Amino acid sequence: MKTREFKRALYVGRFQPFHLGHLKAIKDVVRQAEELVIAIGSAQYGYDLLNPFTGGERLTMIRLALNEAEVDPAKYLIVPIPDLHRPLVWVSWVVSLVGYFDVVFSNEAVTVGVFKEKGYRVESITPYRQRLYSGSEIRRRMREDEEWKDLVPKSVASYIESLDGVARIKDLHTNNNV
Repeated sequence: MKTREFKRALYVGRFQPFHLGHLKAIKDVVRQAEELVIAIGSAQYGYDLLNPFTGGERLTMIRLALNEAEVDPAKYLIVPIPDLHRPLVWVSWVVSLVGYFDVVFSNEAVTVGVFKEKGYRVESITPYRQRLYSGSEIRRRMREDEEWKDLVPKSVASYIESLDGVARIKDLHTNNNV
């Protein structure tokens, strides 16, 4: 059996919503690491413009998508991580919640910066049609009644529909006068 490059990897995202770009990134990281910790950032938020889905809803989306994609559940762990709004303290907070990891996968500038500053190895994620596979683009499409379901796994689209997620996003947008 081929030895993986990393023992335990960390991948942080807000997953608002979980989309095909996230899925590709996770599949890529799982090929490189024995275990992946998927950290749901901003986990305490939900029902707001940037974070319309709750931490629990995002966790469900990730599980559904990874099951649909037949990613071995023994290869990953999903951990909700609340924001502290103090980036350097946040790194220690993450470590206290998820335990050991030997690499962080991220392209997000603040995440890359704070983990590097704390001495962690950080690897970039191979971009996959970032303009298209973006939570903000998907939420915009939902608000504007444009096609969005082809940007997320089928199980995630069904789950969002079961939550009446499109109406939630439209309501949040309208009620915030945006």
